[in-house]
Amino acid sequence: MTETGKRAQDASISDLGIKNATVHWNLSPNELANIAIEKEGAVLTSSGAININTGEFTGRSPMDRFIVKDDITENNIWWGNINIPFDKEKFDALHEKIINYLSGKELYVRDAYACADQKYRMNIRVVNEYSWSNLFAHNMFLRPTEEEIYNFKAEWTILNAPGFMADAERDGTRQHNFAILNFTKKIILIGGTAYTGEIKKGIFSAL
Repeated sequence: MTETGKRAQDASISDLGIKNATVHWNLSPNELANIAIEKEGAVLTSSGAININTGEFTGRSPMDRFIVKDDITENNIWWGNINIPFDKEKFDALHEKIINYLSGKELYVRDAYACADQKYRMNIRVVNEYSWSNLFAHNMFLRPTEEEIYNFKAEWTILNAPGFMADAERDGTRQHNFAILNFTKKIILIGGTAYTGEIKKGIFSAL
């Protein structure tokens, strides 16, 4: 296990169950963009932005977003075609699969805030398989100061694994891609899609 970058002294990816990974914490936009160009097929455009092909999905997949139905959510969510219930045991099994999938990989972690109003602000930790997904998180969410990073305590965790494909019949999803919110465990699982808007929508749904 190798972990580099700016982070709280007691922060470690192993706290999430991920093992033997090479972890980059809170890299700068330039560092992330360079990695994306060198390793992940990103192209530098004339404006200085990077161009990414997200593959199969170029937008969100609302029918593949789920919320774990449990004691906290059962009577507090308007269940239906928008808020689709997900079995908590299936979530736990899928969570373990994603942890195993991310173990041993090169990963990118971002600590950030969601919501400008401090009354409702959430401390979030985004764990990405791809550097450019982590760059998206840097651009999308509010950024802690360096001092705040060193004292950061995450409330919600997003595990973003575009390369992990669910087995719909076994895992309880509709198809291979999914975004699942667990309000009890404060974890969001995203897999089977490289479209980064799922990260944003997941956290905004939690808010």
